[in-house]
Amino acid sequence: MTGYGGKDMARSFLTVRNNTIQIAEEIPEDQYGFRAAPGTHSVLELLAHLVVSSQSNYDTHAVKQLKTFIGLDFAAWMKERAAEQAAFRTKSQVIEALKADRDRWVTWLEGASDAVLSEQVTFPPHLTPPAKTRFEMVLSVKEHEMHHRGQLMLVERLLGIVPHMTRQREAAMAQATKA
Repeated sequence: MTGYGGKDMARSFLTVRNNTIQIAEEIPEDQYGFRAAPGTHSVLELLAHLVVSSQSNYDTHAVKQLKTFIGLDFAAWMKERAAEQAAFRTKSQVIEALKADRDRWVTWLEGASDAVLSEQVTFPPHLTPPAKTRFEMVLSVKEHEMHHRGQLMLVERLLGIVPHMTRQREAAMAQATKA
């Protein structure tokens, strides 16, 4: 990999996760059961989903360094993830898990070599594409979190909370206007 390696990805992941944690901290715990619409995840479920999904990817790429998903019992794997998500009950549990997961990822990514990130991970023949680089798969963890963080920011608005990133931008614009 050239131009964007493990250290760059670690820095970027840290920014994304810190923003997610700030949102999780700003939403009152009594609103963690809030659902934006019927059939959607509650705030707690969405944050737990981010933790479990990220931890699962960490296990796949940093711990086991799997090179293939061929033979994986995906149904059993999904059932295990659902049970892990359901174990989260409180705001403090999920925030603590987000922070611990952040720290594991950042440490691993900072030391991930280009050779490791360039490895091909193969998929069962019925899936397209048949393989991706570990880099692409790890990058998708951050993309997945950004997708759901957008949902959380909308939830904040529905709860009457102005997201911190909006507050920061508005403050910078007000400061620039004064100058």
